[in-house]
Amino acid sequence: MPIPFAPFVGWALGAALAWIAAPELARDEGPIVASPSFAIVVAFAGLVWLPVVGYFVAFHGDWSYLYVVPWRRVPSAIDLGLVLLAAAAVVGSFWLAAGPVRKRRFGPVVAMIVAPISISVAGLSIASRRLAVSGTYAQFHGDFGTEAISASPLGKGVLLMGIVVALAIAWTVRWLMAMGAERS
Repeated sequence: MPIPFAPFVGWALGAALAWIAAPELARDEGPIVASPSFAIVVAFAGLVWLPVVGYFVAFHGDWSYLYVVPWRRVPSAIDLGLVLLAAAAVVGSFWLAAGPVRKRRFGPVVAMIVAPISISVAGLSIASRRLAVSGTYAQFHGDFGTEAISASPLGKGVLLMGIVVALAIAWTVRWLMAMGAERS
């Protein structure tokens, strides 16, 4: 996941997970942070989303920054901050969406999902040429030595991390739904 879009996708994921956890959240009147569904979402954000986003920044930095800036010139504190922001977006949007979900007001939650996904899809479409190649900042801008993402280790990473995220989302959804049905 390119770092400019990771917080947006994370934000939409958190809100969607809150919607899925609606039955459990509606029954629990306590603080959101004390709910079992919140713990599941924090685990997803910390154990899956953060490492996946961090992988691309750490091992394919120029690609992750869309070849806009040379990754080697970006301070590691900026990298860390952006990766933590992406993970915090999942948790933060879940927390913010839980209030309207408890009141069965899904309009704001839909907006919390649709707006960031729309921004991400538009941005990914605009950056598709940059995302289709693997190389360094110098190679991309010098038009030499790049290779198609499908033939590179980056392509294998994108595929593997996509599978990891998809399986983790499925697992998270399963547990959130089970918690909702369990207490019915």
